[in-house]
Amino acid sequence: MDGTRTNDAEAVGPRPARTNALPLAGIRVLDVTQVMAGPFCTMLLGDLGADVIKVEPPETGDQTRGAMGFKLKGNDSMGFLNLNRNKRSITLNLKNPAGRTAFLKLVERADIVVENYRPGVVKKLGIDYDTLSAINPRLVYASISGFGQTGPWADRPGFDLMAQAMSGVMSVTGHPGGPPVKAGVPVADIGCALFATYAILSAYIGCRSTGRGQFIDASLFEAALAFSIWDISEYWGTGRVPEPLGTANRMSAPYQAVRAADGYFVMGATNQKLWRKLCQELGRAELLDDPRYADIPSRLANRAILIAELETTFITRPAEQWVARLLAVGIPAGRMNSYPEAFEGVHGRHRQMRLEIDHPVEGKLPNIGFPVKLAGTPQQIRRHPPLLGEHTDEVLAEFGLERDRLEELRRQGAFTL
Repeated sequence: MDGTRTNDAEAVGPRPARTNALPLAGIRVLDVTQVMAGPFCTMLLGDLGADVIKVEPPETGDQTRGAMGFKLKGNDSMGFLNLNRNKRSITLNLKNPAGRTAFLKLVERADIVVENYRPGVVKKLGIDYDTLSAINPRLVYASISGFGQTGPWADRPGFDLMAQAMSGVMSVTGHPGGPPVKAGVPVADIGCALFATYAILSAYIGCRSTGRGQFIDASLFEAALAFSIWDISEYWGTGRVPEPLGTANRMSAPYQAVRAADGYFVMGATNQKLWRKLCQELGRAELLDDPRYADIPSRLANRAILIAELETTFITRPAEQWVARLLAVGIPAGRMNSYPEAFEGVHGRHRQMRLEIDHPVEGKLPNIGFPVKLAGTPQQIRRHPPLLGEHTDEVLAEFGLERDRLEELRRQGAFTL
């Protein structure tokens, strides 16, 4: 690769056809990742039109293919199937010289590489950034890890649970005095995927003017830390170490789950105007004259007794009635849904947050919908989550490996363990 290409139209070799001018159409991504953060990042790129080539170990593939405690019709877990649409799969043994040769052929015409090996592994395999950028100077290369590529913890294995604990996220999750509780969703994994995606796209845009790609170091630990805005702001501002608050909020009260006659709902009177409306709607005008609740700092200092006081009224009616009444006067409120209720409810259906994909083994396959909507170039399901190695010969032929050369690499063990 001579590093002189300035736009997609000048690229050597066949490019995937543009489909409704998706914004990333024509961009080639080599996805050398497994489990969650990396595959989610590359799926987002694929949803926007990139040609994502998932490079998997022979026989086993992405370890998430065999994860979860239940089986579908085929060998792939529902988790894998929700993290890998809009990709093609090839199998390469990167520990084998022939497999590495095939991979380097792909690198010549790739735009982006994303990997999530533990730090140091890609150097041993000969697919690190320094090696690959010498072949393709325009390459944007993202490494996703638990704790980053440098630092005292860099060599540690990193998963979402460890990142939540070691970043402090777990210290503020749960209820005061209770046992440790992790966030119910993998905030470090998903956060890292999102931050990596924004960095990749930024670096790619920069490369279009500079002609040089760059290395991106993304970690679950730092992604989790980046979510600590209110908590660390409280500590830096007051010196008080943040503690768990249950469903409450550090910035305002009342703003949390409250008990009604038939269960909980959430509501937020987060400023003086909404606080006055709440007291009026509840018929509790006396609370407006109570100095313990006079302003936000006072209500925060007396949150526990304030919520107990409000719940003496809330428990007189069902949650849905309170939600309707509060919304009618402009106070934010909502019911506590299960995931099935959220996905299958009227709003989830309207926002198309459950999609169905035609899959060659599973048939109609449910998938989580696109979390943002582009009006001019809406994301599309262009490819089902790939079967292991489904596109190996197809992809390698596209990248210039002739049939005889493919057979030679196959005999040398490029595609098997």
